[in-house]
Amino acid sequence: MIFEKLKESVAYIKSVSDLKPRVGITLGSGLSDFAESIDIKAKIAYKDIPHFAPTSIQGHPGQLILGHIGETPVAILQGRLHYYEGLKMEEVVYPTRVIAQLGIEALVLTNAAGGLDPKMEPGDFMIIDDHINLTGNNPLIGPNIKELGLRFPDMSEPYDRILNEKLSTLMKNKNVRFSQGVYCGVSGPTYETAAEVRYLHMIGGHAVGMSTVPETITAKHMGLRVCGLSCITNKATGLSDEILSHDDVKDVAARVQSQFSDVLREFIADY
Repeated sequence: MIFEKLKESVAYIKSVSDLKPRVGITLGSGLSDFAESIDIKAKIAYKDIPHFAPTSIQGHPGQLILGHIGETPVAILQGRLHYYEGLKMEEVVYPTRVIAQLGIEALVLTNAAGGLDPKMEPGDFMIIDDHINLTGNNPLIGPNIKELGLRFPDMSEPYDRILNEKLSTLMKNKNVRFSQGVYCGVSGPTYETAAEVRYLHMIGGHAVGMSTVPETITAKHMGLRVCGLSCITNKATGLSDEILSHDDVKDVAARVQSQFSDVLREFIADY
């Protein structure tokens, strides 16, 4: 049933544009402006694509943008869907499956995250080396869709080592403040308590957020290369005296938007 829906969504997108993307990009909270800076060939609202759920969170416009970054054809999900919006997990990862069916080889997932490491500062970046799924769910639960992938996909390298090395080298050359670490994916929508933050750091986490993990699992199921980049928009609860708010998350993301765009554009253009 899901595979039939995917075919309908893909057919609609191909009726609007014949562009064949090689790289997919999902833009996180406050990072959506990047999509406006590329060579755009088509913009399609999620609400117009069969079987897409609309976005409901500020900072996630809800558009599929097709175009080029340098010579690389891309499909950009300008805004993502979240489990905490009350969606089923299959709805959350549906856009990821669609752009995979458009023919992408690699998926770049970006997000806004809270820093669990006291050394992190708002505005820093973190390349995701690995993740811990704490959502209490998995997008592959239920009958396996054999047309998409194996029943038991390997997760020994969820984030592509070669892509991470390339991104790390690029950020060093550009003198961008960044680290590499483990992303803890939680369901949200509440921010974490101080006790939860201590726990997440204790089990090996370096950043925490409410996305990315389901999309990574889905992408790996379909055999895609995945690269993840977190914008650290705040110190997690208990590591500073600040009261956390989504507005602050968007403000910090906006502050580093230029640097983020510069890095991402060069990274994709050279894919």
